Amino acid sequence: MSELHEAALATAATSTAEAAATNAVVREPAGGSAVVCSALTYSFGAHTAVDHVDLRIEHGETFGLLGPNGAGKTTTIRMLTTLLRPMGGSVSVFGVNAAERPMRVRRMIGYVPQMLSADATLTGRENVQLFARLFDVPRSLRHERVESALAAMGLAEPASRLVKTYSGGMIRRLELAQALVNSPSLLVLDEPTVGLDPIARTDVWEFIARLRETADMTVLMTTHYMDEADTYCDRIALMHSGSIRATGTPGLLKAMLGQSATLDDVFRHYTGGTLYDDDEKGGIRDVRRARRTAHRLG
Repeated sequence: MSELHEAALATAATSTAEAAATNAVVREPAGGSAVVCSALTYSFGAHTAVDHVDLRIEHGETFGLLGPNGAGKTTTIRMLTTLLRPMGGSVSVFGVNAAERPMRVRRMIGYVPQMLSADATLTGRENVQLFARLFDVPRSLRHERVESALAAMGLAEPASRLVKTYSGGMIRRLELAQALVNSPSLLVLDEPTVGLDPIARTDVWEFIARLRETADMTVLMTTHYMDEADTYCDRIALMHSGSIRATGTPGLLKAMLGQSATLDDVFRHYTGGTLYDDDEKGGIRDVRRARRTAHRLG
């Protein structure tokens, strides 16, 4: 089961009292911060994956969280999306504490994880309908929300086809449709173009950029493609060994290293020049999952 399915099922299992208290459509504030992490901390045994992280993402930004594998990016995102409870510090989404009110936070976010979350044995429409039900979109709004999400991702025509017939780029767009069906205020993209060819990568980002133009949405993304971060992010943070090493606009961070510096230079400067953190604790199971996902995405 994917992380997104786990989050959705957890939402469906939340108590009736909390569901009733948050059954109304959750709207974000007109301004202010979308995400605030304060001394956020999480450990796996003796390994500190996230070490007192302070981070602020403003409403309306496209924010990139960059760093090597094992730097703590995905663990940070799991706490933000309520899949993990912080061991120290706090994380809030539009002023709502993620640990104290997880269901309310889930109603405000859409999440596209690294690993494949679409079911190949269902049609595109059935996948999005499933997520609409799991995220408790009101019955009266489900059909409209499902069709709108499919149309926004350019999938209205192939929506009746089984997902196993989709290309890698189409699958990633379907996962975006799944994440958008509850009209999120914050869209979280963990390696959204992993395993895609350059053309499919461009197509996915064109759809995301179009969403930003038509919806009042904040985007948090991770990526290992520095060109994506440079082109699409308003600000970025460099994470290494569980802590934030630098934050700023791509232009500012490049200028700090010199007139001809690239974002690749910035990445190497703050992370030691490798995509893999020396403290990486992932095992063979994680490697197999990543490779299997890349293969299924084409």
